[in-house]
Amino acid sequence: MTEFLNNILFIFQRLNWLSVIDIALVTLTFYGLLYLVRDTQAMVLLRGIVFLIVLLALLTALVDLPAFSWLLRTSLPALLLSIPVIFAPEIRRALERIGRAGTFVTANTHREDVEKQAAIQAVVNAAARLAMRQHGALIVLQRLDSLDEYVSTGVLMDSRLTSELLLQIFYPNTPLHDGAVIIKDNRIAAGACVMPLSASGILVRSPERQMGLRHRAALGISEASDAITVVVSEETGSISIAHAGRMIRRIDPDRLENILNAFYRPEQHQKGFLQRHFPYLFFWKNDQS
Repeated sequence: MTEFLNNILFIFQRLNWLSVIDIALVTLTFYGLLYLVRDTQAMVLLRGIVFLIVLLALLTALVDLPAFSWLLRTSLPALLLSIPVIFAPEIRRALERIGRAGTFVTANTHREDVEKQAAIQAVVNAAARLAMRQHGALIVLQRLDSLDEYVSTGVLMDSRLTSELLLQIFYPNTPLHDGAVIIKDNRIAAGACVMPLSASGILVRSPERQMGLRHRAALGISEASDAITVVVSEETGSISIAHAGRMIRRIDPDRLENILNAFYRPEQHQKGFLQRHFPYLFFWKNDQS
């Protein structure tokens, strides 16, 4: 014990301001990585890798196993090369967020503002009427990330966005009611689109287990892009909104409109609104579209 304390004291004696900065940078790097993979399948994989590394390190340190130690030393480079493959989606999203942090967005013209407000109003009105009728719906609003690969999985429409058209699309047993509608540039780009399902444990841990494929798809596309997804439950008629792997459930139409306005019209007085409802957005610089 005395030797251990002497070693700790020796380390602190050698610290200087550069060492403190070095340690802080390493800590922030690990914190950022853990923050990005939280509540995803990658977190489970990362936990397993860390447990395996600690177990093998203790095993080789406590027991003299030269052959096994040689095997670990030779296989470690291959394991390190496999990490980018395993965590490829998370690394891609992190790089995209860093890239978007420096994006300069030009001011919208008055006409663009009017069109955007009309699109938001159409989505809110449609969601309210669908919720009242308990008709399930999945509406994906594209922001900076392209959703063309998901548009190609559905039926191309390129139609003017109206609440009546959304009601018709999601009417039960119509050809387009299964799948998602993707809204791009204030127009309906496609319907019946296939979205990736979320692999996170958010829905599993929810006390309300009735959330089905629509909610998993809403979370999935929000994890794979910066899109905003509006979901109407077919069982309960409740409205939910998802972004960046997080979901707010059971919101009324007025709150939905406020959230969409805060995303698409992020003036300074609306920043606090977003920060209260989606605080994780401010870990990185805010995306604006």
